[in-house]
Amino acid sequence: MVNFKHINVEQAKAMMESGDVCVVDIRDEQVFNQAHIPNSMHLHGGVMMQFLQETDEETPVIVTCYHGISSQPAAQYIAEQGYTQVYSLDGGFTQWQNTYPTDTASIAE
Repeated sequence: MVNFKHINVEQAKAMMESGDVCVVDIRDEQVFNQAHIPNSMHLHGGVMMQFLQETDEETPVIVTCYHGISSQPAAQYIAEQGYTQVYSLDGGFTQWQNTYPTDTASIAE
């Protein structure tokens, strides 16, 4: 059973602008450090337990990857841990960057 929802980049941006949301990026560290969605965090196996312990289960979580494929099992896993609002970003970071181009000044936090 799928416990997460799909979200497009426009919906994700609106959600990010309107309130408390946690955006997690599961791409590898090198590419995450080169560019990522503003205010997103790099989520990998080494910090997953800390993320689950420190993030409220009611907080909406948007999971992103390269193209929106790898984020789906990650979103499913997070949802199975009791999170009620989990989304996989359709098209991933690639779609985000195509829709909302970033310059080098706004890429790093």
